[in-house]
Amino acid sequence: MLWNRNATQTLSVLSAALFCAIAAGCKHEAPAAQAAGQAMPVKVAQVAINPVPRTDTYVATIKSRRSATLQPQVDGNITRINVKSGDIVKAGQIIMQIDPLKQQATVQSQIGTQAQKKAVYDYNTIEYDRQSKLYQAGVVSRDVYDQAKQAYENSKADYDSSAALTNTQKEQLAYYQIRAPFNGIVGDIPVHLGDYVSPTTLLTTIDENADLEAYIYIPTERATQVRTGLPVELLDTDGTLLAKSTISFLSPQVDNGLQSILAKAEIPRSAEMLRHSQLVRARVTWNTEPSPVVPVLAVSLIGGQTFVYVAEPKGTGFVAHQVAVTLGETVGNNYPVISGLKPADRVIISGLQFLQEGAPVQPLG
Repeated sequence: MLWNRNATQTLSVLSAALFCAIAAGCKHEAPAAQAAGQAMPVKVAQVAINPVPRTDTYVATIKSRRSATLQPQVDGNITRINVKSGDIVKAGQIIMQIDPLKQQATVQSQIGTQAQKKAVYDYNTIEYDRQSKLYQAGVVSRDVYDQAKQAYENSKADYDSSAALTNTQKEQLAYYQIRAPFNGIVGDIPVHLGDYVSPTTLLTTIDENADLEAYIYIPTERATQVRTGLPVELLDTDGTLLAKSTISFLSPQVDNGLQSILAKAEIPRSAEMLRHSQLVRARVTWNTEPSPVVPVLAVSLIGGQTFVYVAEPKGTGFVAHQVAVTLGETVGNNYPVISGLKPADRVIISGLQFLQEGAPVQPLG
């Protein structure tokens, strides 16, 4: 009887303790449930309608209007290279020299020949003048006079021909010096001192880094839209703006290989970052139309897809709802919305990392 009474008391104490523990647990869970339903304050921005340019971006090549490929007009070995790649040269500056010794010898030989013919010509000139006077005085016959005249004319023609040949050989000698055709920058120099070169050998290039143009190849499906005067923005690979221009030329023909139309855009001289043969991105603006836009801060990229959270009404409050969107290229601090949102939608622009689908939110702003 004593054991039963003690057991009964023990069970009563354990039951009371268990009840208290359950009650205490219930009291701790209630605030957690209440906290889970508390709305998170977030900044929102309503989808706005702004003017948005409709653009396409193409690869473009920068080219100079003045670019020359230098090749020799004579054969020989290079005896002097006065410049290196990247040097700035002036018009007429000697860049290279080809061994001129053989041509110099030819010129000297021709000068000697010309001097001989000049001596004959001078003698026949004097003789013709003398025979002419004697013939007029009746001292010599007409036959003697005619022979003197013929000798004079032959020697004159021979001398003139020799003088012309001498000038030609002297001009040929000038070809052994390679000069810059205009002010510019020296390109790559693939030849070396002592190399044998011919008129088919590439010596170097000279490019004037001014009066540049962007060569843009527009697909033929845009043929009805492309026209002179369209705005063009030149960008680097990171999207940084390098220069602004407009289309100034359109080819009347289609490039059969590329099935595209060549368009040119003149580049302002202030665009010093651009160089001849540089590849850039050319963004052509076709037109500007009103379009819904969202702030860049509202966009998240998940698995290659862009999403935004919108504050969606639910009951007496709002919840976060994730929406997949299709966007265009950034315009300032906004993305044009191609699909996925309506102008009345309110997108969330703060606390995106803490949001999840259906979470209660309190829109601010």
